[in-house]
Amino acid sequence: MVSARVRCIDSGGVTADSAAEFERARPRLFGVAYRMLGSAADAEDLVQDTWLRWSAVDRNAVRDPAAFLTTIVTRLAINALTSARARRETYQGPWLPEPVDTQADPALGAVRAEAVDFAVLLLMEKLTSTERAVFVLREAFGYSFAAIAETVDITESNGRQIFRRARDHVQSGRSAPVDREGHRLLLDAFLGAAGAGDMARLEAVLTESVVSLSDGGGKVTAARVPVVGRARVSQFLLGVIGKFGQGMSVDIVEVNGRAAARFSRAGDVVGVCTIEGTAAGIAKVMIVLEPSKLSRLGTARKSDGRTVGQEPG
Repeated sequence: MVSARVRCIDSGGVTADSAAEFERARPRLFGVAYRMLGSAADAEDLVQDTWLRWSAVDRNAVRDPAAFLTTIVTRLAINALTSARARRETYQGPWLPEPVDTQADPALGAVRAEAVDFAVLLLMEKLTSTERAVFVLREAFGYSFAAIAETVDITESNGRQIFRRARDHVQSGRSAPVDREGHRLLLDAFLGAAGAGDMARLEAVLTESVVSLSDGGGKVTAARVPVVGRARVSQFLLGVIGKFGQGMSVDIVEVNGRAAARFSRAGDVVGVCTIEGTAAGIAKVMIVLEPSKLSRLGTARKSDGRTVGQEPG
């Protein structure tokens, strides 16, 4: 089926087969672009740009449409990442990726979901554009080094070296993560302790060197610098709940392949909190408050009836 988005761009010169080929590739194109940029909005723009280029190409000269489209979106993403990083240098406070609901869009996390994990995306910010592209294609989508070389326009041996360097950097930046069940248990314990205002319980689920990052983008009140250390993070979080928690409800959503807390007031989503869970406890608390990054997370569910300041029933 050809989407409404494709139909509105189509000037009439694209065949139904070409449009169908693009639609089949669309989830992967978005997945590559999102993992490269950490922004769903920017990823959608790149997919649109890819469509425009696809609509202008002679398809008879394209041997493998899926590979061709992936090459287009990857190279567009490499270029876009350079300008995106320039913008982030003037960003007010910590920058965090835009959270995506992988329960509503299971295709995004279906293939090697580790490379869409929030903590991994944050570590990938330290990679060069080419390193990130090679890492995404290999780690997230299992591309061969021969295919990566053709896509990124490097040699195969160089691709292997770049991937090893990128993988080592990402792995060295985080402790071994817990599985999905362990992650959810840590999140529930964290929310329960914070909701009860219990400092001792909250500290018990945090690592000694835990870091809290809050992304308000200069649009809403948020910590302008990372908060570091078990005691300081606990005090900070309980202070925020005491100041802003009145009338706020929380439900659990799947963000970037992991359980996360979605906060809302009067039905409007005002924040998302996700964690990096390790065997030693929570190593990072990542809070997205920037309004434009929350627009795709839907309307808060009210199934648990819980407000901030209450523990799970």
